Amino acid sequence: MDQKSGAQISKKAFIQSFVILLVIMLIAGVLTLVVPAGSYTRVEQAGRQVIDPASYTALAKPDYPVWRWFTAPLEVLGGPDGLTIIVIIFFLLMVGASFAVLDGSGILRAVIAAIVKRFGGRKYLLLALISLFFMLLGAFFGIFEEVLPLVPIMIALSIYLGWDTLVGLGMSILAVNMGFSAAVTNPFTIGVAQKLAGLPLFSGAWLRILFFIITYGLFFLFLSRYARRVEKNPAASPVYVEDQGYRQNHPAFDLQQELIADTQLKASLTWFGAFALGILAVLVSAPFITAISDYSLPIVALLFFAGGMGAGFFSGKPKRVVWKAALDGLQGIAPGIILILMASSIKYIIVTGGIMDTILHSASGALAKATPFTSSLLVYGLALFIEFFIGSGSAKAFLLMPILLPLGDLAGLTRQVAVTAYCFGDGFSNLAYPTNPVLLIALGLTVVTYPKWLRWTLRLWAVVVPITLVFLALAVAIHYGPF
Repeated sequence: MDQKSGAQISKKAFIQSFVILLVIMLIAGVLTLVVPAGSYTRVEQAGRQVIDPASYTALAKPDYPVWRWFTAPLEVLGGPDGLTIIVIIFFLLMVGASFAVLDGSGILRAVIAAIVKRFGGRKYLLLALISLFFMLLGAFFGIFEEVLPLVPIMIALSIYLGWDTLVGLGMSILAVNMGFSAAVTNPFTIGVAQKLAGLPLFSGAWLRILFFIITYGLFFLFLSRYARRVEKNPAASPVYVEDQGYRQNHPAFDLQQELIADTQLKASLTWFGAFALGILAVLVSAPFITAISDYSLPIVALLFFAGGMGAGFFSGKPKRVVWKAALDGLQGIAPGIILILMASSIKYIIVTGGIMDTILHSASGALAKATPFTSSLLVYGLALFIEFFIGSGSAKAFLLMPILLPLGDLAGLTRQVAVTAYCFGDGFSNLAYPTNPVLLIALGLTVVTYPKWLRWTLRLWAVVVPITLVFLALAVAIHYGPF
């Protein structure tokens, strides 16, 4: 039986994720039965819906029968987030098909060979630079899910350099998440939250730059120490057994032979490189051009698909081979659609059950009676909690900040500290919760199951979270502002 090209979601990974999400859906459904219903009034502000913090009223429980908990993954497509979910699914399928073509036609190996040749034996310098590059994308431009097409390439590079799938995930999607969380000018979290707070745009950057530098240092120490351990003893990798399948189907190559192949694939690489530059242009310009920002994800997906398919046709492979590779990619990644619908349905259940605003109202009551530092922790904690249901940083900002800012004022919490606490809570939980579609897609492109991912990253979160608390305490102590 021929080995299929591209990423293939394993049955074990799918079943584990399915069971976890099903349990969370049931918990969300039970909460709709026991938590009182309530609602805030939404008002229009600068073209977006925000909450009037003084408008909370209790409501009669909506008629939301238990059987609809199980139809929520389908109902969510007709809800307010339906279009966003469809775009994510479209993105997932395009990336899956394109990567399979790059893999099956030999283009991926040529790209890896070129990178390895460029850096020679300085692979830990390469690891440091790639990790920094991805962190900068997240910290300054708010780029996150758009880098998913690069994840399989980074995993292939990691394995060829003697590491494992986790290092590949670490220097790509985890690195961009660390940068997104240690944001300096991230327009989707810092920008939106500061705008709602009435703060000068990107003000207070000096403290955030300091935090970014420390975060990068801690992250690279975590990743490089793990990579050295795996390099010394490959069996120490939590995904050692799973990676063997990849190594068998993608054996280590002779660099000179691959560089010869690289010249034979020059037309393919030129074609794909042109589209890669187009993707980079979209990523860099999206935060500053609204017309591009609103459609950046489907644009990146289409560019990657066109680049991958075109490169496959230029590679000299028969067209049937290219189309078969694309079909393999679609089939391999398709189970991820079910997981994304289930993850999205959890917020849908909470909102349809009428308890989302009740949760916010309860948390705001505690905030009003707290000290400044305790208030910052409550903002942090609430952002962490709401992240479980709402992945979008800007959507959470419009939901939370109108409630939290006036209460923070009463508690003596500066608005800059409130924004910082919110961004910490929003960012560092992105790749911890199984309800985040980006995490589901990233893991779906690999052999890594969610439990193994969580166990691996917990050591990093155990260091990063205390550092964020220290920075919040410092920010409160110096009245981090301007106000």
